[in-house]
Amino acid sequence: MLLKTFGWSFAITALGLVAAVFYGGWEAFGVVAILSVLEISLSFDNAVVNAGILKKMNAFWQKIFLTVGVLIAVFGMRLVFPVVIVAITAKIGPIEAVDLSFNQPDRYQELVTDAHPAIAAFGGMFLLMIFLDFIFEDRDIQWLRWIERPLAKLGKVDMLSVCIALIVLLISAMTFATQAHQHGGAHADKAETVLLAGVAGLITYLIVGGLSGYFENKLEEDEEREHEAEEEARKTGKNVSAMVLSGKAAFFMFLYLEVLDASFSFDGVIGAFAITNEIVLMALGLGIGAMYVRSLTVYLVRQGTLDDYVYLEHGAHYAIGALAVILLVTIQYQINEIITGLVGVVLIGWSFWSSVRRNKALEAGGDDSSGSKAEVPSGV
Repeated sequence: MLLKTFGWSFAITALGLVAAVFYGGWEAFGVVAILSVLEISLSFDNAVVNAGILKKMNAFWQKIFLTVGVLIAVFGMRLVFPVVIVAITAKIGPIEAVDLSFNQPDRYQELVTDAHPAIAAFGGMFLLMIFLDFIFEDRDIQWLRWIERPLAKLGKVDMLSVCIALIVLLISAMTFATQAHQHGGAHADKAETVLLAGVAGLITYLIVGGLSGYFENKLEEDEEREHEAEEEARKTGKNVSAMVLSGKAAFFMFLYLEVLDASFSFDGVIGAFAITNEIVLMALGLGIGAMYVRSLTVYLVRQGTLDDYVYLEHGAHYAIGALAVILLVTIQYQINEIITGLVGVVLIGWSFWSSVRRNKALEAGGDDSSGSKAEVPSGV
C-alpha cells in the first residue's frame, strides 16, 4: 500500500536529486533537498484538506489528481507561476522573465518580492474564506467546542463569511499595505494593489467553491435517487440500470482542488526565494514536495485516516486560517518560513492528539452518537 501510493514520489525524488547534482553539483543537491522538506512541511495541512475533498471522488478522478493535477502543480505553480508573476508585475514578456531567472537571478528575486503583496492578498483571502466557511458551519462533531458552538450559531447569518473577509481585507489594505515590504528593506504603498488582489481572491473562491458545491450537491441527490431506485427494484424484482452520474461534479471538485493547491503554494514559492534564486532548483525542490503532498492526500483517503481521526480536518482548517493571517501580515512584515510551517504542524498535531484521546474514550465505553460524552475537544 505504501509503495503503491508513494512509488511515483520516491521515483521523482530520485530523478530530481540526480538532476540537481548534474545541474549544480552537491550544493544544488542540498538546496533541492531542503526545498522539498520546506514544501512538505508547509503543505501538510493542504494534504489533509485535500483528502476531505478527494474522498468524495471516484478512483478515476483520484488518478487525474495524481497525474494531470501534478503537472499543473509542478509546472504550473512551481515553474510557470513565478515567471508569470514577474512578467505581469514588471510589465515584461514571459520569455524575458525566463531570461531574467537564468541570467539575472537577483533581479528576478527583487521583482517577485515586489509582487508579494498582491500574491499574499489573493492567497490570503482565498484561504481565509475556506476557514470562515468551515468554522461557521454547524457540525455534529466539534473539536474546540467553546469556539465552534457560538460561531456555528453566528454562521446562520447570511453572507457572514464574505462580510468578515472584506472587513479583514480593508483593515489589511489600510494597515499592512500602506507600508508593504519591498526588496532591499524598502516599503511602498500597495493599498490599491492589495484591495484588487484580495477581491480577486474572494471572487475566485466564490466562483470555484460555489460551482463545486452546486455539483457536489447534485451528485449527492443523484446518488440518493439511484439508491432509492435500487431499493424499489429489489422489492419488485425488476432490473434497474445504474444511473450515470454527471462528470461535471467531479470536474469542478478537481478544479477547486487545483485552486486550493495554488493558494497553499504561494508561501512555498515565496519562501523558496529565501533559499535560492535559481528557478531550476526551485522547480525541482518544490516539485518533489508537491508530489509527496499529493501522495499523502491519496494515502489519507485510502486508509480512511480522516474517518478514524475526526479532528484532523478541523486542525487543518485552523492551520488554513493561521496561514491566511500570516500571508496578510507578510505584506508588511517578514515572517520566517519555519514559523509558518510549525504553526500548521502544531495545530494538526494537536488535533491528532485530541482524536486519539477521543478514540480511547469511545473504546472505554463512551457514547459516540453525538460525540457529546466521549469527545475531548481540545485537551485543555
